[in-house]
Amino acid sequence: MSTPNSLLGTLLHAVGGISAASCYLPSTKTKGWSWNTFWLAQSIFAWLIVPTVLAWLTVPNFFSIIAEAPSKPFWMALFLGGIYGFGGMSFGKAINHIGYSLTYTIAIGISAVVGTIMPLMVFGGLGDFFTKPGGGIVLLGMLLSIVGVIICGWAGFKKEKDLDADKLNKAGFNMMLGLGLTIIAGVLSGVFNLSLEYGQPIADMAAENGAGQFEGNAKLVVSTLGCFIVNFIWYIIVGFKQKTITEFLPNKTDNDKKDNSLIRNWLLSSLTGSLWCLQFFFYGLGHVKMGDYQFASWVLHMSMLIFFSYIVGVIMKEWKNVKKETYAILIVGLVVLIVSFCVTSFGSY
Repeated sequence: MSTPNSLLGTLLHAVGGISAASCYLPSTKTKGWSWNTFWLAQSIFAWLIVPTVLAWLTVPNFFSIIAEAPSKPFWMALFLGGIYGFGGMSFGKAINHIGYSLTYTIAIGISAVVGTIMPLMVFGGLGDFFTKPGGGIVLLGMLLSIVGVIICGWAGFKKEKDLDADKLNKAGFNMMLGLGLTIIAGVLSGVFNLSLEYGQPIADMAAENGAGQFEGNAKLVVSTLGCFIVNFIWYIIVGFKQKTITEFLPNKTDNDKKDNSLIRNWLLSSLTGSLWCLQFFFYGLGHVKMGDYQFASWVLHMSMLIFFSYIVGVIMKEWKNVKKETYAILIVGLVVLIVSFCVTSFGSY
């Protein structure tokens, strides 16, 4: 049995946040692939290969546990993971339209609220939770999170006005489309937490078989499998329809050069997928270590995501040429979000 340690749990959530905030950076280095091709390649690693390998290495008798898993938790976790699959697509496309900083900040801000409330609505206890000691503080934190999302969205619209319109169009910046995709991604990201909650009986089985702090890897596989199935079917169809599926093949006119590029693209895709999956590997470790404070895990994870994604956005110079006023608004929105997570975590304690 793993010994609870909330400080270590918080640090593990931070490692997961770093992994998640940087997972899509490799996509900027691929060459000769469309977004559809890259997304299909990384999904094979993120939602199939890496979670399965991690579970096989860390959970004793993993495949037997999956075979003997209760029917309802298994199929609900798989189904809800599939719904999240559409959120993953939206998230990836939103980054192309409004950049790392805004996509992560807005989507994760929404996810923190939805992912916290939804399990309480489904499994019961929502009314009791907000009326017991600390419940009012949690509600205040969630309201602050919504305010923070609105402020960050305002900063995004001001960025669109600040920067040169032609330059933004060439870069694919589209605030309205990106914002819509980000809201979808945020809501469905919360659904992924619900998928993990439904899969908890599978994690309990893993714990009984000696998985210890790695028990979460067993249920993660089921949730990510649903996500993979949706993305695989969608992007295979898109690949054939748009004739991008041939990008997986070497270029016959310049075979050596294309082979090198192909290998490089697959390595970058595997890195993206591995980083995405590792965020929930560390989330699972952190969740177990939180002990009596496990309810705060999702909020902590989301706060780490936003903080480190903003660092990535600054490194990528997404806000380099905006006016000081716009930058100040973004900072205010970010601070409000971070405060909201702190308030929510404090209330849940």
